[in-house]
Amino acid sequence: MTSLADQTESDPVGPDPLVGLEPVVLDPSVLEPIDPDSPVRALDIMKRGLAVSPELGAGVRSSLGLAAISALGKLVVPIALRQIIDHGIVGGYDARIVNLTSAGAAVIVLIVAWLNRLTFMRLVDSSQATLYGLRVRVFRHVHDLSLAHHNESKRGVLVTRVTSDIETLAMFAQWGAMSWIINGMIIIVTILVMAVYSWQLALVSILVFLPVAPLMRLLQRRQLAAYDRQRTAVATTMTEISESVMGAPVIRAYGMKPRVRRRLHRAIDDQYGANMVAAAYFSTLFALSDLVGAIGVAAVIGVGVWWGPEWGLTQGTVVACLFLATVLLTPIGEIGEVLDQTQTALAGWRKVLDLLDTPVEVVEPVVGVQLPGGSLPVELVDVDFSYVEGDPVLHGVSLSIPSGANVAVVGETGSGKSTVAKLIARLADPDSGAITVGGVDLREVDPGSRAEAIRMVPQDGFLFDGTVADNVMMGRSGSARSDAEAAFDALGLAWWIDRLPDGLETQVGERGEDLSVGERQLVSLARAQLGDAGVLILDEATSAVDPETERALSDALLRLSAGRTTISVAHRLSTAEAADLVAVFEAGRLVEFGPHAQLLEANGRYAEMFASWVGNTSSR
Repeated sequence: MTSLADQTESDPVGPDPLVGLEPVVLDPSVLEPIDPDSPVRALDIMKRGLAVSPELGAGVRSSLGLAAISALGKLVVPIALRQIIDHGIVGGYDARIVNLTSAGAAVIVLIVAWLNRLTFMRLVDSSQATLYGLRVRVFRHVHDLSLAHHNESKRGVLVTRVTSDIETLAMFAQWGAMSWIINGMIIIVTILVMAVYSWQLALVSILVFLPVAPLMRLLQRRQLAAYDRQRTAVATTMTEISESVMGAPVIRAYGMKPRVRRRLHRAIDDQYGANMVAAAYFSTLFALSDLVGAIGVAAVIGVGVWWGPEWGLTQGTVVACLFLATVLLTPIGEIGEVLDQTQTALAGWRKVLDLLDTPVEVVEPVVGVQLPGGSLPVELVDVDFSYVEGDPVLHGVSLSIPSGANVAVVGETGSGKSTVAKLIARLADPDSGAITVGGVDLREVDPGSRAEAIRMVPQDGFLFDGTVADNVMMGRSGSARSDAEAAFDALGLAWWIDRLPDGLETQVGERGEDLSVGERQLVSLARAQLGDAGVLILDEATSAVDPETERALSDALLRLSAGRTTISVAHRLSTAEAADLVAVFEAGRLVEFGPHAQLLEANGRYAEMFASWVGNTSSR
């Protein structure tokens, strides 16, 4: 999730997926998060999931009437057979009754087939709307989470939540949800019609199926828990695969293949084991539903043929009840498959809901303050911050940066300097204290205005797969290719664009890996230039590059920072030497602040750092 530090505008190339997606207003009764340590309850997940994904509930409700008609359509043939046998065959063949009843049944079957198609298309539409809405909401939630959460989370887990876990809902939304409704109606209506014809045979059917309910309930709970473990295993496997792919050069360079393979095989074995446990429950349910369905049909046939005449049942009634019993076979036989699909969907749904239940700590104001254009002063007042509760990273930091000043933030690794930069960009909020820009608390600033006023160029220069122009145009919404070209010209980098094989249309590759580290930074600087922010945050943009590129970067940085309030996280003290002011951090505290020359005269911590840096530089 490195891109969070660099991405401040929606991609202007394509439409914003959040446009037109209404925010979900939840009933307070369903706002309580699902306790991840509590026993898995399907109804709780379903209730919470439908609240978060109202599109699914709306799709099901709009299809209920069609589903009821579809269920009744399954009973047309048994009812027609009874009429034909009792009134058109027994006691003398009556062609008129046979033909009219058959024709009527045929028309109804065709209508029901058309309605079934219409129902399915509606469900497909609602399921796609559900997946779209849920995926966009999860994406939005992931990007709203604080810097601390992204430091703790594994990328593979987050990717699995947005992709694989949500995909488990696809078939359930298209078929599983309606299957429960249609099959439930078929079972109920079939038994009711059978009871009208013969309450005795209806009772036989009920007695056969009734004992299965508690057994299925028990298996359902255990199966849901098994699928919950399976989704966890899938996320772990995704994380291991992601790390092994992204770290392939390091793995090969250090001969780590055996170790990485062991970890990956262990994750795959765990996923295999979880799949087999879930499959065992599915096979039990599948076999049980088929067995019970066959026993039910056999019981109705045996009792109907043996005692039917004594109960005064006509031949047509007995045959109709036999057909009604066979109608029950399909929904009962599908119970195992539908339940298995439902458990998979609920397990994935729960994982997604767990992510959505993660509190968003950076809460944007409903009506925010607009920041003025141009350079702005920045002030930190008694700021404390911790990534993990009880382990503070910053302690009571107070820092006042004048408008238009070029400030270098220096300190040893882990001193908190990069954290300060990220807090000023509001990638997280301080635990206590306040950060103001232009005299306004960042928590009160409109997010769009903040994105325009504050830009951060991270150390790694993250780029998105596309062209150089595409990446630069992300710096300002609605910008054009000519704006990207002007940004490079303003930074004195037109010569570099001319050296690229396709100029601005050169493909950068995934994560910008077709360019060197320094070249990625040049694109990042052009993106920041196009944004024209009043406050510029540089997380040591010249580190880890070759000398030639460093000279180009240094010149571009001078042009970029002109007329702006610039905050540079400096690992090389040459950056601090050229700055207007230097903020020195040590163990999460601001220990010195002032001009370079004044800090040297003070002979404090900065003087020690600078002397050490000069000594190391001269010895090279």
